Amino acid sequence: MDFCVRVPGSCGELLQGWQYGEPFLVTCPIARYTTVSVSSAFQERRGLGPKAERALQLTLAALGRRHFPYGLQLQSELPPGKGMASSSADIAAVAAAVSFALRRSLTVRQILSLAVQIEPTDAVFLRDIVRLNQVTGRILAVYRDLPYLRLSIFDTGGTVDTEACYHTAALQKRNRDWRPYLLKMRQGEREMAAAAAQSAVWQDEVLPKPCLRSFLKKARSLGALGLTAAHSGTVLGVLWPSYMEKSAIAAAAAALQRSFPELTHLGLTAMRPGGIEIFIEANEEKKEDKDGRRSFRAWRQYL
Repeated sequence: MDFCVRVPGSCGELLQGWQYGEPFLVTCPIARYTTVSVSSAFQERRGLGPKAERALQLTLAALGRRHFPYGLQLQSELPPGKGMASSSADIAAVAAAVSFALRRSLTVRQILSLAVQIEPTDAVFLRDIVRLNQVTGRILAVYRDLPYLRLSIFDTGGTVDTEACYHTAALQKRNRDWRPYLLKMRQGEREMAAAAAQSAVWQDEVLPKPCLRSFLKKARSLGALGLTAAHSGTVLGVLWPSYMEKSAIAAAAAALQRSFPELTHLGLTAMRPGGIEIFIEANEEKKEDKDGRRSFRAWRQYL
């Protein structure tokens, strides 16, 4: 009983707003992860925060169990309070790991239902990229053919209470017409990035990032298509065109850092499809290679 489950984080959201009488967000999963390991070699729980602990208890209750008989360890590349979906990734990874270990795997829809009981969810654990009501968990659209662009993450500093931010946003007047920007999501990388940038600018009225407009202007002058923003967090993601070489992206990101020294550059990553993945040891004997590393199968999709 040794395996790992991982869930991607995000760099904010591609879009977040209010349309047709309900809130929505469009997920922006990236190649940075929360990983939960399950092992029979120890019994304790390691690294679980309050929301992950709540996910464990809700999962056990859903499965009709009172006790989890294995060790559980959570590790994350996603700093909390930044808008990188750290809580959503933690919740989903714990729920998937616990249910898989107990041989009663929850579906991703069941995990979504569980997640919204804990907080509004940035559902990076759903396959592909999705638009959903983050409060109720209602899925509004699935995007299976979006471009997965590279992005440079910049942190504007501090942390944000996600739940408090959602409450504040819910009190704002909803007078935007999001239909043109929802259409842009399916019109190629340039239009998608432009829609994301407009969403970031509009949301700046709710959670201001003082440098956002000047940062966006400078990024575009360096070749960026647009940016994503954490609508309830502190990070910005500069979206680079698919044809731009990695060396050119590095030079442009360095120029941005020089122009905005108050921001922290958290490195380059890439958009990717959302989802839950599982990593199982290759054999029950847990054989190690010549360097002492355990042999695993490749990551595969959970359900």
